[in-house]
Amino acid sequence: MSPTMSKATASLDSLSESELDVLERKIAGKYMHMVPWGAVVWGIGNLIAWLAVWPLVLMDIIPLWLGFILATLNVALSYLPSHEAQHNIIAGKGQPLRWLNELVGHLSTIPLVLPYRVLRHTHYEHHSHTNDPQLDPDFNIHANSGWHFLWKSILNRQPESGRSKAYPETLQRTGNEHMILDAIIYQSMYLVVMFTLAWAGYAIEAALLWWVPKQIATTYIEYYLSWAPHHPGKEQGRYTDTRGFKSRLGNLLSMGMQYHIIHHLYPRIPLSLTPAAYRELKPILQRRACNLGEL
Repeated sequence: MSPTMSKATASLDSLSESELDVLERKIAGKYMHMVPWGAVVWGIGNLIAWLAVWPLVLMDIIPLWLGFILATLNVALSYLPSHEAQHNIIAGKGQPLRWLNELVGHLSTIPLVLPYRVLRHTHYEHHSHTNDPQLDPDFNIHANSGWHFLWKSILNRQPESGRSKAYPETLQRTGNEHMILDAIIYQSMYLVVMFTLAWAGYAIEAALLWWVPKQIATTYIEYYLSWAPHHPGKEQGRYTDTRGFKSRLGNLLSMGMQYHIIHHLYPRIPLSLTPAAYRELKPILQRRACNLGEL
């Protein structure tokens, strides 16, 4: 621990719990209430880039193998802008840019074939009941190790798996079963597009520009957004249900999830600011006995 960090920790020891709460909220507040324009450009731009891959490949302007790589990157990058919108970070209800918040939320996850309303509601339930085996819709992501997760990820794609049922069951339990129609519409449109392309003689293109990228991206997203920041997934509580971790791929390629603990504590902090917020809040998180890993 650096001398500066030691002094900061020592000074915090003199604060009462209520004083520490005030300081923590004050620091976190510095990183909120700003529009993450990068996420807006990212969400809409990524969708446009993914859509552009299709004519580029089908018109033989770029080879299929390159289109596959680009499409996989696009699909893997499609969730996080919607995640910002799910938490109303771009704009909350009643604010002038609310339309933009909702636009990014709806558009960015089209490559993943995941409806925004379903994602938002189930994600709120995840935040409210993190690591609860009965109420956390993402609980079945937990696994004993990274390799175990990869195996479970394959099993979770099966129609009768707990993962496949988790979101519909959550919507039914919370009285939002009408949102299941969103998922049915998304899946129906996806299947129509895939079968139409196959019928037209583009089955391989359809598989390598959407189906396979979707499978790879889903596993990648679930690993870094769900498994890694919550492993081993046995603790419940504001300061213990999420952890900090050091990724071998670095913060960028781990989708910024090394600092996911900040997101669970303060969901309105934009993803791009979670590292800075973490560094300033670290002495407080250490006093709270948070699991910060090697960060």
